[in-house]
Amino acid sequence: MRQILELLERDAQLSPDTIATMLDIPVEQVREAIAGWEASGAIRRYKAVVDWDTVDDDPTRELVTAFIDVSLAPARGVGFDDVAARIARFPEVRSVYLVSGSHDLRCTVDGATIRAVSDFVSQKLSTIDRVRSTATHFVLKTYKRDGDDFAKAEPDHRLPVTP
Repeated sequence: MRQILELLERDAQLSPDTIATMLDIPVEQVREAIAGWEASGAIRRYKAVVDWDTVDDDPTRELVTAFIDVSLAPARGVGFDDVAARIARFPEVRSVYLVSGSHDLRCTVDGATIRAVSDFVSQKLSTIDRVRSTATHFVLKTYKRDGDDFAKAEPDHRLPVTP
């Protein structure tokens, strides 16, 4: 059954019929499994991974992504969970992870400009109780995201071979 989830994670547009054919299992079994995972919350949502740099609908629109490392003072009984949940509620925040290393949390934040992300950090994030420090890293270029390669493939310069 894990194979169904792996296929959907790679391509959310696969139909139950296609998955059943690929895995050689009954289509009804695939439909029931997917419905169960959707009901239980194991499947959170279906999404498209978009390379916004290739979309020409609004050339003035800019989207800035930043990774923000956050150091916290832990609280007895809750650790970092309450602060992480509070940070996750901000609409600018795409993800929040508890991480090992010199910081406690890593957040992914989107903003319209670098200034918007900076304002988010200084006015919202750093003012939360128990936040000791932040370190912001702006994304300059995306090479791969969510398993999808964004780098342009180099053209094949080999000479053609004919029989």
